[in-house]
Amino acid sequence: MTSAPEWLTSTARTVPGFPKEGINFYDLAPVWESSADMSRCAIALAQQDGAINSGLANRVLGIEARGFIFGVAVAQRLGVGFVAARKPGKTPPPFSTVSYDLEYGSDTIELSGSALEPGDQVLIVDDLVATGGSACAGIDLVQSTGAEVVGVSVVIELDGLDGRKAIEAKGVPLHSIWLAPL
Repeated sequence: MTSAPEWLTSTARTVPGFPKEGINFYDLAPVWESSADMSRCAIALAQQDGAINSGLANRVLGIEARGFIFGVAVAQRLGVGFVAARKPGKTPPPFSTVSYDLEYGSDTIELSGSALEPGDQVLIVDDLVATGGSACAGIDLVQSTGAEVVGVSVVIELDGLDGRKAIEAKGVPLHSIWLAPL
């Protein structure tokens, strides 16, 4: 990761004190509104590392909800299939479930039992990494199927919350476009 590109920092909107005091909310909706900026994001997220660009990833997993937006764009860019990690109650059975902690609460994600197969090589894509809870839950879900996670790629990594450390502790590289302040 290098310094954030100007097209991203000038387009995304920072909302201080949301959803609670002391938190900066990074609103990426203005990025979605620009075809050029979405294309730039998809290219940057797909450039996780040489292994991804060499065609080792055959699936992209996006984490609900904003990970769907970026994940589908990356899957198209890489020419591979997209898999959705959904919020509870949205996936018909059979499915796998993992619960995890966030910086200000907890959540659960589900994965369809037929979404991945042993041997699949999966790139996890999301909008943001804070503590790494949702990305680590995604890693656990993917690995529970016998598939391998080749990397996690996000638009924003929040500085100082150790999300990178949590992800890399699982042996998975993290690629972020923008290292943003809390």
